[in-house]
Amino acid sequence: QVVGGKVKKPGKRGRKPAKIDLKAKLERSRQSARECRARKKLRYQYLEELVSSRERAICALREELEMYKQWCMAMDQGKIPSEIKALLTGEEQGKAQQNSTKLAKAGKIEANSSNP
Repeated sequence: QVVGGKVKKPGKRGRKPAKIDLKAKLERSRQSARECRARKKLRYQYLEELVSSRERAICALREELEMYKQWCMAMDQGKIPSEIKALLTGEEQGKAQQNSTKLAKAGKIEANSSNP
């Protein structure tokens, strides 16, 4: 055939496919499938661990929320839970300790500045 001034050969266009060993091709396909299944298994394990850690966190938060609800109900009845008292006294003690250390540091600075 002559098309556009060029002689066209009959048959397929492009390179002839190299004769690929069918057994090698099948083995590569099997290996690829094994690797794909292994990746899928790892991905599912990771997701299951992620879900279980999130579920544990949710349970801990629910317990904490329930504790706060109990405290609020007790405070609505005019009772101050011992945990809150401990927190308040702990904060007051912490503030007192901070103030005393600040005063001690200030005293040292004044003592050092007054001595030549």
